[in-house]
Parts: sequence; C-alpha cells; structure tokens
Amino acid sequence: MKKFLSIIITIILSSSLLVGCSAKDNGVKKIGLIVSTLNNPFFVDLKAGVEEKAKELGYEVVVLDSQNDPAKEVSNMEDISVRDVDIVLLNPVDSDSAIASVMVANNLKLPVITVDRAANGGEVISHVASDNVAGGKMAADFLIEKLGGKGNVVELEGIAGSSATRDRGKGFEDGIKNSEFKLIAKQSADFDRSKGLTVMENIIQSKDNINAVFAQNDEMALGAQKALEDANMKDVLVVGFDATDDAVESVKSGKMDATVAQQPILIGETAVEAANKVIKGEKINKYIPVELKLVKK
Repeated sequence: MKKFLSIIITIILSSSLLVGCSAKDNGVKKIGLIVSTLNNPFFVDLKAGVEEKAKELGYEVVVLDSQNDPAKEVSNMEDISVRDVDIVLLNPVDSDSAIASVMVANNLKLPVITVDRAANGGEVISHVASDNVAGGKMAADFLIEKLGGKGNVVELEGIAGSSATRDRGKGFEDGIKNSEFKLIAKQSADFDRSKGLTVMENIIQSKDNINAVFAQNDEMALGAQKALEDANMKDVLVVGFDATDDAVESVKSGKMDATVAQQPILIGETAVEAANKVIKGEKINKYIPVELKLVKK
C-alpha cells in the first residue's frame, strides 16, 4: 500500500512540475482545447475557430474529445495538464460534472476558460459564450410573431445539467409566458439528432394538434423535422439553435422555419483571443458574450 501511495504522489508531483514548466520554456506556446464532442457540427466549427485564431496568434493547439462522457472529460483534463499547455479552453459535457474537471486544473494551477457551456463550480477565469437566455427568447418571439402567440408547443431539451439547456429553456419559457401558447411536451433528446427523431416520434403518437417545436439545438431540430415530415405534419413550425450548415440549408429549403445563430467559429476565435490576453498577463471579463442572430427564410 505504501509503495502504491508513493507512486501516486510521484505522478501528481510530476504532473505539477510539467505544468509549471510551461511550453514557454521551449519557445512554443500551447492552448489546450477539451471539447464535449466532435460528433456534432457545431463543435467541429468551434474547434476550427480555435485553431484558426491560434495559428494567427502563433499558438499550437492540443485538442481532446470528451465524446459526451463526463468521466472522459476529467481524464482529458488530467491528460492535457501534462502536455505543456499554458491554458485550457474547456467546453464541458455538462455544467455539474465540469466541476471535477475544473478542480483538476485548479489543483495544478492551470488556468481555465469555459466555452459555450459554463461550469457550476471550481475557479474559472472567464466564460465565453452566446447569451443563451436571449437566444431562447429570440426563438419564442419568432414563434409568437408567426402564430399570433396561440397554439400548442413542444420543447426538445439538451443534455440535463448543461448551462445551455438551462439557459435556452429559461429564455424560451419566459418568452412564451405571457402568450397563449401551451407547452404540451418538454423532453430531453441530449442535443442528438437521432434522439431528437425518436423523442419527436413518441410525442407525435401521444399528443394531438402540435403547432410548433422549439429544439434547443439544430441536431434535435433536424431530427424532429424528419419525424414531422414522416408523419405528414408539414405545417408544424420548427425552430432550432446553433445555425449549423445542415440547419441553415433546411431553413433555406423551407423545411425548418428558423434557427438561432450562435456563430461557433466566432466563439472559438473569441476564446483564443481571451486566452492570449491571460497568457500575456492581461485582465479579462468574467463573461465574454458573443453576438447572436436569427436565421430565417
């Protein structure tokens, strides 16, 4: 047992020393990016924005994919901490489980900026994201305008516990509160297209007279749109969130009705600009918002 504890202590001390010997020592500065999943076009674009801006500013980027697994996210943080990065951009799987990841970095004195989704604990220098509450309200306002504030609405939620799920839901539900909309179903589909399809199929079987669907991301919206199309319910309005290429094309073709554009490339670029300031010893705001816009036909 003593030998085992000795090995663990040695590993921890080695990790701390490696972080302390920053990539600055060999002239190459690095930014770590831990992304929730690269099986989603939005986060692929976010990664591209990080890499493009980092290259422009003279940084290397170390990218690790958490594959929507909170345990893997923690493992990724432990891994990235020994890769000579100067700072970590963390896009959490969900906001609660992200606490453990942030704490790993805090213990190793490795600065963290959260991106798109916040962490509900630990010490984070800044959070770079769109105003998801405002985006949810933007979707509500669009549907109120299109339907006169009357009708039955379905909401597809993202991953439980993520700040994006909480904030987009709050913005949307506050936005329809004073209308005559009825929220007849609200279910999680984990920001996933196939789950969005399955959940929407089940809702169609149990609910009559659906007038609109608000999905908290485009992947779920595209899945819901396919379910509605298969059920020959083409008059139901569908609004997504993120403005991925597939969703924008769907809006242009008249299948989806709108999507709230989060501009993931710009989010990635903004996060790197913030990281650059931190590395240079400059102060940054605790929250750095990135502009939203509504994409409609």
